[in-house]
Amino acid sequence: MNKVLIIRYGEIILKGLNRPYFEKKLAKHIEANLRDLGTFKVRKSNAVFFLDIDGYDEKEVIERVKKVFGIVSVSPTYAFKVGDIEDICNEALKYTKEKIGGDKDITFKVESRRSDKRYPLKSPEIARLVGGYILNNMENVKVDVHNPDVVIHVDIRDQVYIYSEKIKGYGGLPLGTNGKAMLLLSGGIDSPVAGWMMAKRGVEIEAIHYHSYPFTSERAKEKVIDLARKLSTYCGKIKLHCVNLLPIQKEINEKCPEEEMTILSRRFMMKIAEKLAVKESCNALITGENIGQVASQTIQGLTVTNASVDIPVFRPLIAFDKIDIMDIARKIDTYETSILPYEDCCTVFLPKRPVTKPKVDRILISEQRLDVDQLIEKAVETVEVIEISVEEE
Repeated sequence: MNKVLIIRYGEIILKGLNRPYFEKKLAKHIEANLRDLGTFKVRKSNAVFFLDIDGYDEKEVIERVKKVFGIVSVSPTYAFKVGDIEDICNEALKYTKEKIGGDKDITFKVESRRSDKRYPLKSPEIARLVGGYILNNMENVKVDVHNPDVVIHVDIRDQVYIYSEKIKGYGGLPLGTNGKAMLLLSGGIDSPVAGWMMAKRGVEIEAIHYHSYPFTSERAKEKVIDLARKLSTYCGKIKLHCVNLLPIQKEINEKCPEEEMTILSRRFMMKIAEKLAVKESCNALITGENIGQVASQTIQGLTVTNASVDIPVFRPLIAFDKIDIMDIARKIDTYETSILPYEDCCTVFLPKRPVTKPKVDRILISEQRLDVDQLIEKAVETVEVIEISVEEE
């Protein structure tokens, strides 16, 4: 028997005439995620992908593949040439003994699917014969068709595939099928999750990070690079644009009301991000903002922030509970890095009482005290670009 990985996708099936485009993208991403392990070739049959994994580390391959957006589940499988029912029964018995091992009092059932309708026996008959053969040739196993400990799947296609696990993927759509966006990536919990969620919908990610060096440390910047590297295990290579916001913060601190520091800084962040997004052919901005979480994230604050840019701003976490965001962060392995106690640029010149209900006309009056265009141009000219991928870890 050969080891094969069955790869299932969900939403792509609904794409009608565009489905081959999405399938091609998905296959390409699977192969790319495994490139450093060897040469893999995805093959398709009846809305399912197959991947030969003989001779490779099964756990490593599965871990890589299940992180590819668009995949709903994978199954490590034994495959062999289609023969008569006796051959299938024998191979199913070998597989079941290996799977169950020496465990006692195990319940099981067999589910069969006959994708190749040329096979003479129908699915219920195959399941009945295989299940009976296993029951008669193994001790301490019982059949339970309602709530079994193990389900043995027998799928007859170009080969016979036998498996018992369905390991969940993250679903979504393949990267690059829904354009590209610029993620405002801080060192906190929220923004990496926001980027991950948009990437899950097929959006290719670039990122921009603001720091206030030397008021913020190099360790704080390294923390963000680590977060981008963790995201790259799902999103592929990420181009990270690092911008020193300190000159702008100093100008705001000297010339504008103290309580407006946060909202004015946020507007500059959005404007700079938009400028770089247009330059990098990004179609939108992504933030980790969550309604009411901090002073700048009131409805009024978000309205004033939105007014600073012309391209769409995606906020996938806008109505999430903080606990829900933390749960996702743990699932995608960014949480422990995000909570490392290194300062970010938002802690510099932090006002005692930031304005929570700003108005656009009042903020525009304050911005007139600043040379906005020149400050943005200088920030863009001094940007540091770092290309990050998981292979560099």
